[in-house]
Amino acid sequence: MIDQDLGHSAASTADRLGFQRLVASVGLGQVGLVLGLEVSRLARNSSDWHQLLEICALTQTLILDEEGLYDPSTFNDRLLLGLKGAMSEAELFVMRARLQGGILNKARRGALKLALPVGLGYTESGTIVLDPDLQVQAAIREVFLSFQPTFSASATVRHFHQQHLLFPRRIRRGPHQGELAWGVIQHHDVLRVLHQPAYAGAYVFGRTRTTKTADGKVHIINLPRSEWDTLVKNAHVGYISLRGLREK
Repeated sequence: MIDQDLGHSAASTADRLGFQRLVASVGLGQVGLVLGLEVSRLARNSSDWHQLLEICALTQTLILDEEGLYDPSTFNDRLLLGLKGAMSEAELFVMRARLQGGILNKARRGALKLALPVGLGYTESGTIVLDPDLQVQAAIREVFLSFQPTFSASATVRHFHQQHLLFPRRIRRGPHQGELAWGVIQHHDVLRVLHQPAYAGAYVFGRTRTTKTADGKVHIINLPRSEWDTLVKNAHVGYISLRGLREK
C-alpha cells in the first residue's frame, strides 16, 4: 500500500516518494501487479507514465484498475494505457487553464484580493486603506522622502541608521503570522518599497513569471511594467503617485 503521495500533484515526480518507490520496486522485479483507482493518475506526465509502462513491460508486471487488467508488454494494452495517460495529462492542463483564466478575469476587474505590503490593509468591506498605525505610515513615507534628494537606496538606509529609525515588517508565516515586527531597515527593504506599485495606489497583477524546472525547482522572473498583465491606476489610496514609482 503506497499512500505517501497524498496531497501531491501527479504532474511531476518531484517530492512524490511513493511513486518513486513504486517505480523502483517494479524495476527490481518485486511487484507482480499494480492496483489502483484510475491508474493513469499515478502520473499526469507522459514521460513519467511511459517510463512506468516500459519498466512494467520489461518485468512482466500487470496493471489493474476498475476498468480492467492490462499487460504493458502487449501492444493493445500498451496503446490503451498510453492513451489514458495522455488524456489524464490533458485533463490537468484543462483544469489549470480554467483556474488561471478565472483568476485573470477576476484580476482584470480589480476584484482579486492580493497580499498587500506593510503600510496598507483591507477593511471588512474589502477596501484598501492606509495602515491605521500612524507610526507605520510615517516609516513608509520616510523611505520615499529620504530617497528623493539622492535617488540612492543606500543613502536611504544610512539615513534610517543615522536617525535610529526602525522599519516595520509583516510576518508572513509561522505562529506569529500577520503580526507587525520592527527592525533595522535593510537595502532590500528600501528596494521593495520603491518598486511596489501598491504604494502608488495601483492595482497590479502579473508582475512576475514563474517557471519550474524538471527537478521541481521554481524560478520567479520579474517582468517590466509593459508586460504586466493588469495595471489599474488610482485603484486605491497610496503614499505617492505612480509617476514617482521606480521601475525594476
